[in-house]
Amino acid sequence: MDGIKIIGTGSALPDKVLTNADLEKMVDTSDEWITTRTGIKERRIADKSTATSDLAVRAARSAIENAKIDSSEIDLIIVATVTPDMFFPSVGCIVQEALCAKNAAAFDLSAACSGFIYGLSVAKSFLENSQYSTILLIGAEALSKFTDWTDRGTCVLFGDGAGAVILRKQKTESAILSVYLGSDGGSKDILCMPGGGSRNPISEDIIKKNLHHIKMAGNEVFKLAVQKMLEASDNALEMAGVKCSELSLVIPHQANIRIIEALVKRMKVPIDKVFLNIHKYGNMSAATTVIGLDEANRSGRIQEGDLVELVAFGAGLTWAAAVIRW
Repeated sequence: MDGIKIIGTGSALPDKVLTNADLEKMVDTSDEWITTRTGIKERRIADKSTATSDLAVRAARSAIENAKIDSSEIDLIIVATVTPDMFFPSVGCIVQEALCAKNAAAFDLSAACSGFIYGLSVAKSFLENSQYSTILLIGAEALSKFTDWTDRGTCVLFGDGAGAVILRKQKTESAILSVYLGSDGGSKDILCMPGGGSRNPISEDIIKKNLHHIKMAGNEVFKLAVQKMLEASDNALEMAGVKCSELSLVIPHQANIRIIEALVKRMKVPIDKVFLNIHKYGNMSAATTVIGLDEANRSGRIQEGDLVELVAFGAGLTWAAAVIRW
């Protein structure tokens, strides 16, 4: 039976660590305030010379090495990101060239923090219809480049990083049991970056109004994040024919510890079955769930046969969940 397996995982993080103590010197905030409200203690920040594609390439090489394949075997590259190096060409094409993946098509996908799981759905479809056989799927972000470092409500939240998986069609039971996707464009304004696109092209006025940075209505995001991630989780489990009690691990989007705690309480999942790295990295958008998956894999947190659920919520609004048998 033809199935889809994740045969390799990888991740990459910038070297620079920005702690809450560092932020105390930059804006009117405190370690206690940040930790209590978000669960974040530190985050990784890319330097001026590091772009999203640089992190994506490092994560991809790590996944390729873990999968024990050559880059020439990859026939499709998908990069989930909302912080591309530039509008065009895509990060995917930049990664393809850097990896010498000469046989691969490449493109980017934009679904904010849900991007990796959206990409998982796209990759699953391509593999199931046999158009491609080996896919490199990356979630990569350099959010610090678009963060307003004078806004204490947002600058404490975000970090940079990238994660990657290699998916392959082979004679086996499929590992990707289900993927559920949702969206609501009617709430697009509560989490967005208004400037820089065709609606509000970069200009002196746009910069003066500070529209080229991330904007967020935190309370509204919180309420919808819990509700929609629970919806996504329940639907993905039902589609997979799996009970929540059967899960070995839940890897939620790492946006806010209070959101995670509210979600898993409603899911009735014990906290020891929840993967957490928010204290180390903060919110890395499309990179969060895939970095979590890589760290869980490499640390032995998941074993062959384990059932794992990924669940995320982000700008768009978008939400998504996937159930994987490891």
